[in-house]
Amino acid sequence: MSRSTAPSPRPRTPPGLAALGPKMLELAGTHASGAHPYFTTPEHTAQAREVLGAGPLLAPSRWSCSRPTRRRPARSRARTWPCTCAPRTTRNNLLRLGYAEDDFADGGSDRLVDGVVAWGDEATIAARVKAHHDAGADHVCVQTLRGDAKLPLDEWRALAPALV
Repeated sequence: MSRSTAPSPRPRTPPGLAALGPKMLELAGTHASGAHPYFTTPEHTAQAREVLGAGPLLAPSRWSCSRPTRRRPARSRARTWPCTCAPRTTRNNLLRLGYAEDDFADGGSDRLVDGVVAWGDEATIAARVKAHHDAGADHVCVQTLRGDAKLPLDEWRALAPALV
C-alpha cells in the first residue's frame, strides 16, 4: 500500500479518569473521555453527572454481595474488604457525601456498608445498580464480593439476567 492510500490512524480518545472529587471530575469532563468513580453511591453519581455535564462518560463502580440475602451475613461479607480497606481518597469522598469518620470504625457502620455495597437477591442488587443509571451513569461496573479468593462465576451468572 502506498503512502497516499494508507488509512489515517484513528484519532486517539483520551482515557477516562478514576475521578472522585469535584476537581478531578471536572478534569475528567474537560480533558478526558469521562470518569470511572470507584466505591461510590448513587448520590455521588448524581453529583458527578452534574460536574461532568451531559457529554462525558460516567461509569461508576458498584460493589455487590448477591448470595447472602439476609442483613447480618451480607454485612459480614461486605466488611471483609471494601469498608475496611478504603484508601484515604475514597474515605474523603464518602466524608463529602455525609459519612463520618466513625462510619469507618470496626469494619464500617451498617449505614456505610449499606451505602456502598448492594446486597440481597438479584432484583435488589439490580435496583441498586439502576439507581446509578437513574442518577446519570452511562455504565455501572458491578464488582462481586464472595468472601474468598475465587472468581464469583456463579454470582455473575445469577446476577447477569437481572442486569441486562
